Amino acid sequence: MPDRLSALDASFLYLEDSTTPMHVGGVAVFRRPRSGFDYDRLVGLIEQRLGLVPRYRQRVTQVPGRLARPVWTDDPDFDITYHVRRSALPKPGSEHQLHELVARLMSRPLDHTRPLWEVYLVEGLARNRAAVITKTHQAMVDGAGAIDLTQVILDVSPSPRKADAELWMPQPEPSTAQLVLDAMAEIVQRPGELVENMRAAALDAAATVRKVGDAVGGLASALGTAYRPAPGSPLNSRIGTQRRYAVARTRLEDYRAVRRRHGGTVNDVILTVLTGALRTWLLSRGEAVTSSTTIRAMVPLSIRETEPGDGVAGNKVSSYLLDLPVGEPNAVVRLHHVSHAMRAHQESGQSVAADALVRLSGFAPPTLHALGARAASSFSRRIFNLVVTNVPGPQVPLYAAGARMMEMFPVVPLAMNQALSIGVTSYDGGVYFGLNADRDAMSDVDVLASMVEESLEELVGAVSA
Repeated sequence: MPDRLSALDASFLYLEDSTTPMHVGGVAVFRRPRSGFDYDRLVGLIEQRLGLVPRYRQRVTQVPGRLARPVWTDDPDFDITYHVRRSALPKPGSEHQLHELVARLMSRPLDHTRPLWEVYLVEGLARNRAAVITKTHQAMVDGAGAIDLTQVILDVSPSPRKADAELWMPQPEPSTAQLVLDAMAEIVQRPGELVENMRAAALDAAATVRKVGDAVGGLASALGTAYRPAPGSPLNSRIGTQRRYAVARTRLEDYRAVRRRHGGTVNDVILTVLTGALRTWLLSRGEAVTSSTTIRAMVPLSIRETEPGDGVAGNKVSSYLLDLPVGEPNAVVRLHHVSHAMRAHQESGQSVAADALVRLSGFAPPTLHALGARAASSFSRRIFNLVVTNVPGPQVPLYAAGARMMEMFPVVPLAMNQALSIGVTSYDGGVYFGLNADRDAMSDVDVLASMVEESLEELVGAVSA
């Protein structure tokens, strides 16, 4: 029997529309080695390792009459050159041109008749660099066993690890009659299946709220936040089909220096830096900012599936609602507010330390950003202003086909009426911010990105004083 999509996976397909394509992306910048880094090398590397991610050769097949949720089936016409594409910037390609290309690619929904992913090799970047842009639908990131394609193509040395070559033969597609029979068999075994399919998204959202309650140390306190509408903000507006993309680059050592002086975690410092940047951005727009002004962030966090000491069994993400104190003018006081709010999660015993995440096999951040976006998507959009995903990565260089990865920026999708999403990844001594925004509502997203770097300078300066 084919593998049926979960209720939550199916909901990402059903709820997708032209303004809210539900794919997660990434932008990796590589330095070309002397041996070269071209399209054929990238295709060969991905083709060699697709066996590690079987879902990437499968497509979604609908059941006639929607009698049951769709199933995953092998694509008999799978064509890797359709999914791995080539693009180029006019030399010497600039950062602005790359970000404009990212925005345009992320604006386009994936083709639901094919496996739900795309990879673009972008050539022509200045300073002998190339970029790899990835798009993966959230329906493919199915929880504990989820692995992103980026995770399997990166190596810890310039010499690619060997992968056993295998001859892939697609399994025969189920006939229409077989799809109906399988669905009817499930209905007989579970008479409430049809009703459950319609209620599944609501049930998943309720389950996610319960997880947040556990994370903050009590369901009552979590519901008190969840049922209180998010404060009004220019970050919440009707969005269109087109996007803008901007990035910020910072150094991990600066965050560690602040943490050493004031305690807390690097994540607390990152959230404080974003708070300062958002404050300055609101003021630059002429928005009213008082001492009580806040912006509510949905912050997906990795949590344990096992008892402490048993290790991290797979990937599990829960969401945490955090009111960012943008009305506080003092950077250090902002940090103390954020650290105090996040401490409840840390003291719950469920939080996973950054070093434990880094020990996950491969380069886990793309997978965990996708899981974070899924967790946030389960919530009502009325209770938060933006999503912030922060996933620590390895602090050693990684390579693809011999090319060293210099930077890695996440692209977190927008939800309905959400004009901005922010993804953060640390890698090899750097902390990289990717800001995905609605093109019309956030025409100044590049200004906000520059304010991230200024906010960090302000906080470091306050520590050094």
